[in-house]
Amino acid sequence: MSDGKMKLLKKIQAESFAVVEANLYLDTHPTCKDGLEYFRRHKELCEKLKKEYEEKYGPLTAAASESTKKWEWVTEPFPWELDANKGGNN
Repeated sequence: MSDGKMKLLKKIQAESFAVVEANLYLDTHPTCKDGLEYFRRHKELCEKLKKEYEEKYGPLTAAASESTKKWEWVTEPFPWELDANKGGNN
């Protein structure tokens, strides 16, 4: 897995985590303007990063597969599969 691909996946993970945490916070603080802004900002960034990843490397999930010619979800290593040569220690 290239360094660029790994860095992008890590950014997506971080933003996804921020969205989930903000979601949990807003469940108990539904009128918090700062919490709502935080959620919105991280959700937008997460969506942008996912779009960038999928344009460069293919779908992150099976639901994101849009090809009409072949089932592209299984033609490349899955996003969570690490390069065996690097041992997954990045």
